[in-house]
Amino acid sequence: MAPPVDPKADYNSDGTSARHARQPKREIPVGTYEPQPIDTSKIRLSLDVCELLEKLARNNHDHWAQKRFKEGWRHGPVRNDEVKQHPDLVPYEELSEPEKEYDRKSVIETLRAIIALGYEIKRR
Repeated sequence: MAPPVDPKADYNSDGTSARHARQPKREIPVGTYEPQPIDTSKIRLSLDVCELLEKLARNNHDHWAQKRFKEGWRHGPVRNDEVKQHPDLVPYEELSEPEKEYDRKSVIETLRAIIALGYEIKRR
């Protein structure tokens, strides 16, 4: 079992990982990394949990956008890493459906993984 995590100790005030900054980078030989995600193929989300989906997808986007703004990014017509512009730095409601779907899929997989690991998600 992993040790308890203190969320405040693991992240800097700007949302970047403090733990990541402390660890030296290590070289991973090309072709040796094999992702092993949690098997969520048999997990079905309840209607109650599905109701959270859009709220959590919006929250996911807002966290991403907030981090980018703090890093100096601004909205622009196309992504441009040199001048830090990105077309998706807009409110969630203004995103294209494919971009919203990206956030939804991330949230769905996280919710399924939580349940696959034996936790319950229920409204109080």
